[in-house]
Amino acid sequence: MTLTNFGIWEILTVISVICLIIFWRGKNAVWGGLTLGVFIGLVIALIYLFKGDGFIWKIVGKGLVIGTLAGTVSELMGSIGDRLKNKQRL
Repeated sequence: MTLTNFGIWEILTVISVICLIIFWRGKNAVWGGLTLGVFIGLVIALIYLFKGDGFIWKIVGKGLVIGTLAGTVSELMGSIGDRLKNKQRL
């Protein structure tokens, strides 16, 4: 893969890996999103398999990326909400 073929999914994958590294410790929405994304991706890939199109691993990977990014957004929204709540108490 050359740099000119570096598309949106590759960029999103790199961002997802960075988010997983940042939120490495403990249970959180990022890792939950990854798990849910893999599960949903597997289900969709199995549907394609039974339909006769074969098992498509790219779908599992895209589910993983989307789930991780959704978990990251959820985690960040929770952090922002906590900070706003603490500022209001002061």
